[in-house]
Amino acid sequence: MQIYAGSLTRSMWISKALASFLTLFALWWVLLIIFNRFPELDLAAARSVFSQRDCGVLDAISKTCGAFQLDKNPFFMAARTVFLALPYIAIAILLGLIVMSRRRLGKDWKTPEVKMSLAALVSLAMGCGVLVNLILKSFSGRPRPRNTLLFGGNLDFVQAGSFAGKCLKNCSFISGEASSAGWLFCLILLLPARWRLPVGLPLAVISISIPTLRVLTGAHYLSDAVLGWLSSLVIFAGVLVVAETMRQPREVA
Repeated sequence: MQIYAGSLTRSMWISKALASFLTLFALWWVLLIIFNRFPELDLAAARSVFSQRDCGVLDAISKTCGAFQLDKNPFFMAARTVFLALPYIAIAILLGLIVMSRRRLGKDWKTPEVKMSLAALVSLAMGCGVLVNLILKSFSGRPRPRNTLLFGGNLDFVQAGSFAGKCLKNCSFISGEASSAGWLFCLILLLPARWRLPVGLPLAVISISIPTLRVLTGAHYLSDAVLGWLSSLVIFAGVLVVAETMRQPREVA
């Protein structure tokens, strides 16, 4: 006899997860359209942290001279070094949990916690790994602010979502580090309830700080950071929906 109550609860969970995915997915595209139609948002954010100076006699006439001063800030550089290590630490912890569960529980190793850990790892590989770094950053063509003529570089500015830029590799759209930061934010869902405040709150602050630093240092435009961060939430939600949909409901005699 099938456990109807369990099936109903599962169906409700899938419905909520699907609604969350569709909402996040729609929000991502709405924000992209806004940034694409109003590039002044990106330019204003970049100008606010760009220090312009008078050009020298050897500088090109059309060049804007100056720099993003915070790019060389020792504190920001140290913080970025620490932040870059966090996703790798999280990956190691998740893999450790999976291995421990396999050894301790045998054939029953796929606990709800393990399934969430697997979903998190899959979402990281699909999002930050494939979509962001292998596809978008390789083919979007959008120069970073520091490489744009308006901010001391030598390439033309292009708005978010345009693939008309002249950047050839490791381009600005979208931010890989912001994507990994968004993934870290998703891990709060995996934490036990008693850890949500002491661990989840600092993790949320760090997750927001990572893309903020990328904008302040001229490494990315505001849209790159926002859309990169949000992309991980979209993919994580999508992976959860697919994983739960594929799981067959249990039956008992």
